[in-house]
Amino acid sequence: MPLTSDPVLLGGENRSGTTLLSVLLDSHPDLVVGPEIDFPEPPDLGPHILEVCTLMDRGDPRVSGTSKETIDPEWYDGVHFVVQCERSGVGRDDLRALVGELTAVRGTDLSALEDRCRLIDAIGELRRVHTGAARWGLKLQRKIQDVGTYAGIWPRAHFIHIVRDGRDLAASHLKTVPDWGYRSVAEAAHGWLEVVTRARGTAPADRYLEVRYEDLVTRPRETAERMLDHLGLAWDESVLRHAEQEHALFNRPWGHPAAEAAGKPVHTGRNGRYLQDLTPGEIAEFERIAGPELERLGYPLSAAGAGSPG
Repeated sequence: MPLTSDPVLLGGENRSGTTLLSVLLDSHPDLVVGPEIDFPEPPDLGPHILEVCTLMDRGDPRVSGTSKETIDPEWYDGVHFVVQCERSGVGRDDLRALVGELTAVRGTDLSALEDRCRLIDAIGELRRVHTGAARWGLKLQRKIQDVGTYAGIWPRAHFIHIVRDGRDLAASHLKTVPDWGYRSVAEAAHGWLEVVTRARGTAPADRYLEVRYEDLVTRPRETAERMLDHLGLAWDESVLRHAEQEHALFNRPWGHPAAEAAGKPVHTGRNGRYLQDLTPGEIAEFERIAGPELERLGYPLSAAGAGSPG
């Protein structure tokens, strides 16, 4: 059965400005928008998550730290899920209660996608009630490419997909997060292309908005007005002062890779970074793979890549 809430679900390729987008919208008095929660990854969101909470409470060495190097692989996805819930403002006691209630009602281990989404919905509704907001939201990240599926589960949801110049994204992955990002320009180009084209191809047009990261940081008011209009919300100046507001993520960053940057006022310092960080050959390689989509989004091709086959 479809869910009846009306969340604001954000998405985009990693390193596209999704965290900035989330805290900007979280600054609006009618919204409570959290960071990403990777809910499809754990084996289930029922018994497994309850056991993870217990192990974390006990300080079990198998679940210590926040990285794959320190956490037992059997428990990593579950620990990551719990940590992400805490970043979103939902502690273990509340999470335990929500999981217990939902497993009892559903009579399942919350492993099916629909049941996983029901737990996410319960988490969002808890945050909405606690903060007095009208709507809750979170980041789907790359799962925005499955927007058609989530639009069916949440028929009243609105989706905002932030896209970034794929060449800048490739540079960010290769230079800033080499430990977990894409390992090559070709891999980044194919990954970026997959997210951007699949999302646009399956999204319900009346509930889906595509915005560019570059527009958000160079024309923040205009871009924020577009997003709030899409959501049916009145303008509020607080969205332009996100760095001055309280956000659950800033209180509990727990190693989030973009929390520190998102806590600063909007700036344009990293636009066009690929011109310094990628070689002409790497730029041409990206454009050979994803050139037409770059052009569709309004990103001019370089002299090296212009005219290359897509």
